[in-house]
Amino acid sequence: MKSRTDELYEMMLERGYPEDFSRLICSEMNTDFTADRMMSYVFGEKHRLEDVADEMLAIIELRDRLVDKHVTEHAQASINELYRDINDDEVSDDEQ
Repeated sequence: MKSRTDELYEMMLERGYPEDFSRLICSEMNTDFTADRMMSYVFGEKHRLEDVADEMLAIIELRDRLVDKHVTEHAQASINELYRDINDDEVSDDEQ
């Protein structure tokens, strides 16, 4: 079964993008999320190479922001759990 990145690579070649350029773009679009976003972009009209590169950078920036958001949310959940545990311990101590 082909990965979404492989499908993107083939789509770019079919649309007439240079092989080296397509390979470079696909090396950065290595998740289903990023490959799908880029496939949506290149599916329509053929864009200038500069525009495709700009879109690649925008997709990477979006991916990085989403990763940072998930990391932050996980850290906040861990802190909240720690505070709950501390409060539960204090309540248990007060009851004794």
